[in-house]
Amino acid sequence: MLDLDKEEEILILAIESSCDETAASVVRNGREALSNVIYSQIALHTVYGGVVPEIASRKHIEKINQVIEQALAEAGKKLEEITAIAVTCGPGLVGALLVGVSAAKAVSFASGLPLIGVHHIEGHISANYIENKDLEPPFLCLVVSGGHSHLVLVKDYGEYEIIGRTRDDAAGEAFDKVARAIGLGYPGGPKIDKVSKEGDPESVHFPRAKVAGAAYDFSFSGLKSAVLNYLNSCEMKGEKVNTANVAASFQKAVIDVLVEHSIHGAKQYGCDKLAIAGGVASNSALRAALERECQKNGIRFYHPSPALCTDNAAMIGAAGYFEYKRGVRHGFDLNAVPNLRLGEHIGQA
Repeated sequence: MLDLDKEEEILILAIESSCDETAASVVRNGREALSNVIYSQIALHTVYGGVVPEIASRKHIEKINQVIEQALAEAGKKLEEITAIAVTCGPGLVGALLVGVSAAKAVSFASGLPLIGVHHIEGHISANYIENKDLEPPFLCLVVSGGHSHLVLVKDYGEYEIIGRTRDDAAGEAFDKVARAIGLGYPGGPKIDKVSKEGDPESVHFPRAKVAGAAYDFSFSGLKSAVLNYLNSCEMKGEKVNTANVAASFQKAVIDVLVEHSIHGAKQYGCDKLAIAGGVASNSALRAALERECQKNGIRFYHPSPALCTDNAAMIGAAGYFEYKRGVRHGFDLNAVPNLRLGEHIGQA
């Protein structure tokens, strides 16, 4: 287990710009967010039905300095009081990542503070440490977002083993595509979560995919196709589609698979702690289902508040703290790596 000196105060200034949120935060000792400033671009991209990378990058350039200054101000800290700079260096949209990485390198160069590149998924996992002060490795973490569906064994701070991953669409991606198909628009996750409360999750049976030879892997492409086929069938027959019922039935199909894999994985790997992370982790039905099954199986369930599930810099600050304690430092050759794998080595200074 990583040795942490709880008496020492370490302040991490963190920057996150992997997709369409420009964010900065000051985090104390990996567990306390003194500030967490987020500029969201959702309104800009809604008209296009999804994130437009070029627009996202340009808006990051406009806002990055403002959010950094605001994060320091809200934390009541000056740059001279900061211990190190942490920044998301992958995975994500390459143009968006480059804005954050360039800003972090500039601040590091000007201040002389150490620079730490952080994996975006490691950040999502670490969001759990901020509000769950008692959570320590080892534990199992379900990471579900627009681009990722991972089941991760957290062996220690900064030490991970992926035991399951999506073979095609991520859960959040499936939510967005189905939401668009049934006329709810973007972003799909929150809209399906809301309208599903009015529907019957048992009204339409959609498939629960299993991947042969990989008990913990996910596949949501077939489910998405099944929803589209159902909608086309209704149109050809002239039947009216009940949007709430379709949304609820689709959502339950996703949740059933996520919950089954997570509980099975926790038991198989001897974990009595299960955490959840990523944008889809804010889904109310998923949280309720996991909490219910964890209680049944004697597993402690941990989750961040919805504000810490979506992309933010506090989670990067938490992960950056533990990387700092592990001795991780990066040079000014740190680059954006859009397809960076969790646990993949990032060249250090």
